[in-house]
This record gives sequence, structure tokens and C-alpha cells, in this order.
Amino acid sequence: MSARTRVAIRRVEDQELWPNAVADALARFEWVFRQPARYLNASEVCSPGMEVEDVRDVLEQVLLHLPCGARRDVGRLITRIDEELERRTLPEPNNAELAVFGWWWTRMRER
Repeated sequence: MSARTRVAIRRVEDQELWPNAVADALARFEWVFRQPARYLNASEVCSPGMEVEDVRDVLEQVLLHLPCGARRDVGRLITRIDEELERRTLPEPNNAELAVFGWWWTRMRER
């Protein structure tokens, strides 16, 4: 990630979120994706607001406020996260109405 992108992220965190919001979200995904199971475990709850769906919301909010160059830079990283998140979850047809919040809310983790 470029220095300009990191500066842009800090600006968005200062104005829209909280310090280190992006680093915390990325760390959460890194931890979750290191788990050995094929599917993400639904019973592993870190704390409210730290579930993968919640932290993916944080990344989406950051994307909305970044300038174009930084958005592309962060977008490439989020694309890889989304691919892994989709690979390690299953469609949940009963949550289709949650798609307005983001496709990741329509996915199910293994119980």
C-alpha cells in the first residue's frame, strides 16, 4: 500500500471512523482466514462489532470516502478478502433481504 493511500486512510479514519479502524479490520480478517477449517466458524465470536461482516462494513465505509487512487489501492486488497470470504462461506437464502447492507451479510458460516 502506498504512502499516499495510508495518508488517505488516516484522513478517513479521523473524519469518519476511529484511529486504526482499517488496520484493526485487516488484522481481524488475517486472524479469521488463518483458521484451518474450510468454512469460517460461526461459533467463534470475538466481540460485537468484530465479526467479519462488521469489519467488512468498515472497509466498505472507507472505500466510500477515499480518493480515486487510494480507492483502487485498497480495492485490490478488499477484492482478495472478498474472494476468500466468499470461498469460506455459503449462500444463506433466508438472509437475502440483508443484501442491501452488503453481499457479505447474505453468507453463512459453518456452525
